[in-house]
Amino acid sequence: MLKALTFLSPIALLLTGCTTYSAPLVSATETAPTPLEGAVSSADPRATAAGEAILAKGGSASDAAIAVMLALTVVEPQSSGIGGGGFMVHAGSDGLITLDGRETAPASATGTRFLDSEGERLPFETRVTTGLSVGVPGNIALAAEAHQRYGKLEWAELFEPAIALARDGFLVNRRLHGSLSDRKERAAKTEAARAIFFGDDGEPLPVGARITIPDLADTFEQIAAQGSSAFYDANADALASYVAQETPRDGAMTPQDIRGYEAKARDAVCAPYRTYKICGMGPPSSGGVAVAQMLAQLERFDIAALGPESIEFWHLFLESQRIAYADRELYIGDADFVAVPVAGLVDPAYIATRSALINPTSALQSVEAGTPPGAPLARADGDEPPENGTTHFSVVDSDGNAVSYTSTVEGAFGSGLHWGGFYLNNELTDFSSSPERSGVMVANRVEGGKRPRSSMAPTIVFDEDGEVVLVIGAAGGPTIPVQVARSIIGVVDFDMSAQDALGLPLLMAFGTTVITEEGSVVAGMAQDLEAMGHGSVRLLSPRGKANALLRTENGWESAGDPRVAELLVYE
Repeated sequence: MLKALTFLSPIALLLTGCTTYSAPLVSATETAPTPLEGAVSSADPRATAAGEAILAKGGSASDAAIAVMLALTVVEPQSSGIGGGGFMVHAGSDGLITLDGRETAPASATGTRFLDSEGERLPFETRVTTGLSVGVPGNIALAAEAHQRYGKLEWAELFEPAIALARDGFLVNRRLHGSLSDRKERAAKTEAARAIFFGDDGEPLPVGARITIPDLADTFEQIAAQGSSAFYDANADALASYVAQETPRDGAMTPQDIRGYEAKARDAVCAPYRTYKICGMGPPSSGGVAVAQMLAQLERFDIAALGPESIEFWHLFLESQRIAYADRELYIGDADFVAVPVAGLVDPAYIATRSALINPTSALQSVEAGTPPGAPLARADGDEPPENGTTHFSVVDSDGNAVSYTSTVEGAFGSGLHWGGFYLNNELTDFSSSPERSGVMVANRVEGGKRPRSSMAPTIVFDEDGEVVLVIGAAGGPTIPVQVARSIIGVVDFDMSAQDALGLPLLMAFGTTVITEEGSVVAGMAQDLEAMGHGSVRLLSPRGKANALLRTENGWESAGDPRVAELLVYE
């Protein structure tokens, strides 16, 4: 299914409201190939439409991705927005670039930020739903850096769809209503948020209700007119003051923390799988390394022959992810602060030793981190809480540029703090609460100016000719690398469409517990997996939230997770 294709010239305009665009195959006499038309995939059709509108105006993939990010701030506030951060992987004629817009801790933050005087973890409400959890937001800086590098339209044009959504209003869909109901204590924490999303009775506005967010429209208009400096300079004092007054102990955010924020270009993590090259985000994200390791460890097995309904495949996949996550816990952190042996972690010889641990018929009784080339002499496992939230979107343009962008505010509605019309993140709780274990340093400990480790895994897959064939990513905290690796296997090994690959079951190991989805083909294997030594298998309601663009013979296939589709309606 995945191969380089040759196409005629692009159509003049892309039509808003569609999610895929294709062009006919070139004739035998055509000698100058041109790329596929553009496409957008996101978690909300209104955000997808925003990206498509920018492509239709001649915008680049980065332009469209920025418009999607801004629109999601409006219509999907529980998952992402300009109060949070993200990672972007960009592939174009100038090669592969990854941009880090992860949030940073205040300069005064210390390793005991989330511990009391006795060394015990502070209560949830103190750690998560206060200014202690808020990192300096990075999405606007990331957008500005991407626009400076790859933008074609004027900066202000990228804000127009989001401003219209915030000013004119949008309808509450089932997903937003469910999030408001399930996370009411966080979503309704502030009076400003209650006035937007809740009725006079204190309950979330019903499905189909129209919401306007004039404060957010004002914020967007200011940033559109003044550039990113409106966020990081003009509003630094006001934003820092708000966060500080919500911070119950030392270490509050300052205006200097906000003014000093920078989005950074990072080295991509790339590794081969079959005849493809898989490229993703490096530290402080663990996603690129984890996806690369899982796939490389499985390459010696004939996955295609096993098929997606075989217990043998799912057993191998569980073992591979357990091995990869053991390394993740020990080694991955912000590489500006700790040595991260990225090259060693994806070194083929090292991967071979890790893959050799996998027994095709029985589960490992315990899994420890390996010792990759360049590994620190001593490193301790931290005690990070589970990640949540997040959204992903994929964009390609008619010039062949591709963007894979994952954005987040961490938990649903972030910290619950609401300022300027948007929720502020709680990303700092992605740090380990404990700075050390038994006197040994934790890589992901809190430090001033540091970026917490993430599971986000925006990924671009290239074929043997160097053509982009798959642009993919996911939401769902620690399940993100698993979702991405599983879907790549679905496309590459099982020759599935992107939509079917995203619909494959979620199966993941958490210590001695394995989770999978009720009603899935894997759910029927629960007893057999337990008999193979996988511990207890817990069945959960369907969960997953991935988005992808797949290059096919007929054009780009735009795919969204089928688990989410029924939640996007307004009645």
